[in-house]
Amino acid sequence: MTEHILNLLPLKEGEREEFESAAPDAIHTYAGRSTVTPEQLAEATIIFGWPRAEELCHARNLKWLQTMWAGTDEYEGDGILPSGVIMSSSSGSNSLSVAEHMLAGLLALCRRLPTYRDSQKAHRWTDEGMMKTIYGGTVLVVGAGHVGSTFGGMCRALGARTIGLKRKVTGPVEGFDQVFPLEELDRLLPQADVVALTLPHNPQSVGLMNRARIALMKEDAILLSAGRGTVLDQQALVEAMEGGKLWGAALDVTVPEPLPEDSPLWDVPNLLLTPHVGGGMRLEITRRKCVEIALDNLRRYMAGEPLVNRVR
Repeated sequence: MTEHILNLLPLKEGEREEFESAAPDAIHTYAGRSTVTPEQLAEATIIFGWPRAEELCHARNLKWLQTMWAGTDEYEGDGILPSGVIMSSSSGSNSLSVAEHMLAGLLALCRRLPTYRDSQKAHRWTDEGMMKTIYGGTVLVVGAGHVGSTFGGMCRALGARTIGLKRKVTGPVEGFDQVFPLEELDRLLPQADVVALTLPHNPQSVGLMNRARIALMKEDAILLSAGRGTVLDQQALVEAMEGGKLWGAALDVTVPEPLPEDSPLWDVPNLLLTPHVGGGMRLEITRRKCVEIALDNLRRYMAGEPLVNRVR
C-alpha cells in the first residue's frame, strides 16, 4: 500500500527533498496547520506536525501521527485518534530552549534583575541588598526527562549539586549527580535551594506541587515551573509567597493560558511570569531538531524498525 504522507512541519528549503528521499515511493503532501483541508487529512496515512485535534476526525486512514511537540495530551482523549493509530512525539527537540529559559529565570531571580528592571523604569537608583548563587547549592528537578536533564547539566556546570526525580529509575541520568523515584519528593524538598518542575501533564502530575509540598520547601528557595501549569497549585504558591515564603519563583506555564488579567499571580513580588515562551519554534535549533526526529522516525517506519519517542 502506498503511504500518503501529510507534512505540516515548518520546513525550509531543501527539507522537502529530505523527506522524499526517506520515503521515495510515498505520496508527499505539504500544508500548514491553518491551511490543511479535510480532503488532505482523509487521504493521509502518516501525518507530521501539529494538526488540530478536532480535525483528526477526518483522518480516517491514519496509521501514524508524529507530533511537532513533546507533549501529546491534546491527542490522547477518547475518540480523537482512530483506534490502533501509532503516535510518536518530538520529545527532546525543545530541551535546549526550555532549559536555557529556565536558567535565565533562575539567574535573574538570584540577582534580583526583575526588581532592578522595575527600578530602572522608575528612574530609581537603589541597592536591593543580598543576592543568591546556585554555586554550592542543591537543585532538585522534578521530571528528569530531556528538558530536566539538560537544565540539570547547566546547573551542575555552574557548581550546583543536581538531583533528578522520575517515575522509574533504571540507572544514572545525564546532568544529575543523583536520581531518585518521584516518591522521594517529600523527603528531598527540604534539602533543595532550587526546585524545578518539568513534568508533563498526566493524572499523576496534576496538583503534585500542592500546598503541603510548597510548605516543605526552604524559606529562601526558588521555584521554577516550565512543564505544564497543572502540576502546580497556583493559589497555594500565591499565598505562600505573599506570606514571605520563598526567595522567588519563575513560571513559564500557568492554568489557564493565557493567564486572566485578574489572576493574583501578576502582582506577587519576586514572581517572574513569561507566557509559555520557553520552547516552541523560537530557536532554529529547535525547529531543525524537530525535523530531524521526524526524518529519523520516517526512515525507521519505512524499514519496519521501532520508532523513537513512541507514545502509543
